Amino acid sequence: MARKYGKKASKKVARAMRERKRGTLRSGGSGKKVTSRKQAIAIGLSQARKDGAKVPSRKKSRKKSSEKRSRRR
Repeated sequence: MARKYGKKASKKVARAMRERKRGTLRSGGSGKKVTSRKQAIAIGLSQARKDGAKVPSRKKSRKKSSEKRSRRR
């Protein structure tokens, strides 16, 4: 079975995780310090995508049922 993520992607994620532990990882939009593990992984994967590494595309978020109902009206 083929690997889902390439080696370059895992290196980018590892780098982001190290930066998070040191307290130097910042989010792109606001520039706030990242403390969440999941957010650090997401930042590493998005950097790997920009560099052309083998990373699956982002999943599209589903709309909530309440939003769907309001659109029908």
